[in-house]
Amino acid sequence: MILCAIGGDDTYRLLPHLFDHDELRRAVTDRVFLGFSDTTVNHLMLHKVGLNTFYGQAFLPDVCELDRDMLPYTERCFDELLATGTIREIRPSDTWYESRDDFGPDRVGASPAAHPNSGFELLQGPPVFSGAILGGCVDTLYDCFDGERYPDMPALCQKYGLLPALEDWRGRILLLETSEEKPSPAKYRKALGYLRDAGVLRVISGILAGKPMDETHGAAYRQALVDVVDDPALPIVCNVSVGHAQPRCILPLGVPATVDTLRQVIRFP
Repeated sequence: MILCAIGGDDTYRLLPHLFDHDELRRAVTDRVFLGFSDTTVNHLMLHKVGLNTFYGQAFLPDVCELDRDMLPYTERCFDELLATGTIREIRPSDTWYESRDDFGPDRVGASPAAHPNSGFELLQGPPVFSGAILGGCVDTLYDCFDGERYPDMPALCQKYGLLPALEDWRGRILLLETSEEKPSPAKYRKALGYLRDAGVLRVISGILAGKPMDETHGAAYRQALVDVVDDPALPIVCNVSVGHAQPRCILPLGVPATVDTLRQVIRFP
C-alpha cells in the first residue's frame, strides 16, 4: 500500500520524470494507492497508466488525528481497505466535524466540534445512476487549466495528457471536492467552466460533490453546479463525506459504482 502523507500542490513537476521515457508505466505495480487533495495529480497519473486508486484519506490528517483515535467513520473505511484491499459500499456519516485551527500539543486528545449530518443530497436528475468515478480536488483541477498558482502547470498537464481524453470521461461519475482554502464561489464556477468547456460535463453520467469544510459556501457551490451544468437530466449529488471535510470516506476510482440516493448508498463490485 502507498499511503500519502498529505497533499502536495507542485506534484505536477514530476510529469517529465515519470512520463518522458514511460518510467511510471514500467515501474507501477498493482497495489493500493490512497490519498486526496493535491494528490489528485497522482491519481490522474496512475489512471493514465491503468492503475485504479482510492481517493479520500491520508496519513497526517487521518491516521494522525489529534483525538484519542481516528474519527469513527474515517476509521471504519480505513480498516475495511486495510483488511480487504477494497471498499464495497459507502453510506453517509451521521456526523460532520468542524475543521481545526489549533494543532498545538495541548490539543492532543481533544475532539473536534461535532454536528449532525444529513445524508446524500440529490440536487437534480435521476436518484440512481452508475459509472466509474474519476476526479478529485476542485482546486487542483482548476490549476490543471489555469496558471494562476503555477504558470507552467497547464502546459505540462497538456503536454503529458494528464487530464483524461474526452472519450475516457464518457459515462464516468465526476468527483469534485474543495480544499481547505475554501475557494470562492467565483473560483468554483470558473473551475466548473473549464470542465464544461473541455466537454467533460456533456459526457459524464453524474456528479458527486464532497461536503465543503465547515459547510462554507455550500449553497453557492450547489447553485454553481446547477447553473454551469445547465442540464436538469444530469444527476448531481452533494454532501458526500469525501475529501477535506471531516470525517472522510474512501472512494475507489476507476471501478463501476452505483449511486442510489433513495437507499443512501454508493456501491462498488
